[in-house]
Amino acid sequence: MPRSENRTPQDLRPVTFEIDVAPHALGSVLIACGNTRVICAATVEDFVPRWMKDQNVTGGWITAEYSMLPYSTLSRKPRDIAKGRPDGRGTEIQRLIGRSLRAAVDLEALGSRTLWIDCDVLQADGGTRTAAITGATVAVYLACRKLLAEGRVKRLPIRQRVAAVSVGVVGGEVLVDLDYLEDKEATVDMNLVLTEQLQFVEVQGSGEEATFSPEELSAMLEAGRTGIGRLLELQAEALAL
Repeated sequence: MPRSENRTPQDLRPVTFEIDVAPHALGSVLIACGNTRVICAATVEDFVPRWMKDQNVTGGWITAEYSMLPYSTLSRKPRDIAKGRPDGRGTEIQRLIGRSLRAAVDLEALGSRTLWIDCDVLQADGGTRTAAITGATVAVYLACRKLLAEGRVKRLPIRQRVAAVSVGVVGGEVLVDLDYLEDKEATVDMNLVLTEQLQFVEVQGSGEEATFSPEELSAMLEAGRTGIGRLLELQAEALAL
């Protein structure tokens, strides 16, 4: 089937970053990947989780929270508080975001602080977790710049930026950056998180009632690396690096 925006199999959807959208956050961005839109905001508190003190772990920490707003999907999505329990999918995604950002940030340079990352999905059309990671990286970079400018850290506590993209097999073809309709039809679904050096942070892949060959896996990894390379370029442009 034709792809949105008449894309080729290797093309990303149009990606934009609107920075400083949340004035009370230390760093924030609205990332749009096609019709998927996520606000990512970074705030800092000058303490760390108790377990770090109990275990004499030095440096800072990063914690992420992820939620899909009720109006982000075609049918209203109830808030977790209304259900009385956290959403399992959301919990898994926020752990992924936290792991990804901890690969990006120098926690020792951050000092004894907790960096909170809040990712709120305004509109969902596939790839919300990968958009959240890519956008959160920009928000964290902005926040760390401000910490350095304010003299709260001695050096920029960034090791390297990270970005993420979805890849999958749809109709026997490897596609990059799947939208919702493509994701529904995918026989294989994969999410990749890579660093600036295109080193892997995380690989999440599974067959949807199907299997995939080593050759398909290699093709998906290569296509994903190319897509993430482009996302890293767009991050750099947004941050004026």
